[in-house]
Amino acid sequence: MGATEDEAVYVLDGLYGHESRIEIDEHYVETGGASDHIFSLFTLGGKRVAPRLRDLKDWRLHSFEGADAYPAIKHHIGECIDAAAIRAGWDEALRAGVSIVDRLVAPSTLLKKLAARPKTNTLSRALREIGRIERTLFMTEWYSSPQLRGRCRAGLNKGEAGNKLTRAVFFHERGEICDGSFESQAFRASGLNLVVSAIILWNTAYLSRVVQSLRDEGHDLPDDIIRHISPQIWEHINLTGIYDWRGEAQPKGTFRPLRTTKKKFISAA
Repeated sequence: MGATEDEAVYVLDGLYGHESRIEIDEHYVETGGASDHIFSLFTLGGKRVAPRLRDLKDWRLHSFEGADAYPAIKHHIGECIDAAAIRAGWDEALRAGVSIVDRLVAPSTLLKKLAARPKTNTLSRALREIGRIERTLFMTEWYSSPQLRGRCRAGLNKGEAGNKLTRAVFFHERGEICDGSFESQAFRASGLNLVVSAIILWNTAYLSRVVQSLRDEGHDLPDDIIRHISPQIWEHINLTGIYDWRGEAQPKGTFRPLRTTKKKFISAA
């Protein structure tokens, strides 16, 4: 992705190209990852995009009847939905959605092709109108649902925590891959993902043991609180300095003993 390219073009690439078994139903993005075409393609794929839209008051709602039908919010209503454009391009829109879900075409490729076509293109117009409907429904729910706003904020915060961890691990190049060839770039990116995944796996395993240990001691740790603890932390991991590989390896299938507060007090005494 080039620095000057539209972020929204690549949102669906990440959703359908992550190559894991995770089924994502709701995906959170910032304003730059949202467009009417994105809203429509998410819907046609049976998924939902939940963007945190900047300057929400400047975004227009759309309806079939027009602004006069909603006098209380008349100044927030934009152009009418073109139902004829949706009917004319409905079959093509369905084929586009199926092609993306079945990975017959990269979503970014499709969106770039549509951006290069005239605005009168049948498929582009249909997707735009479908997207306007879905965006209007989303904005209406966003205004009225604190739960949706909370989910979106929490999801984006987790994503940003992952970015911070990646930047911390990739400290030497200051977040830039300077290799010229694609193979070298892919090699470095794969290595970075491997290290980050190893850290997250380590944290997840030991956080689970800590939670279970505290519950065994009688502490009340509700699941709705535990789910907000992120494994994307690294303050306890030595990312720089000298690595000593001469110590005895931990036996397979075992864990290191937890460092409890009681043990710290005893050792300090």
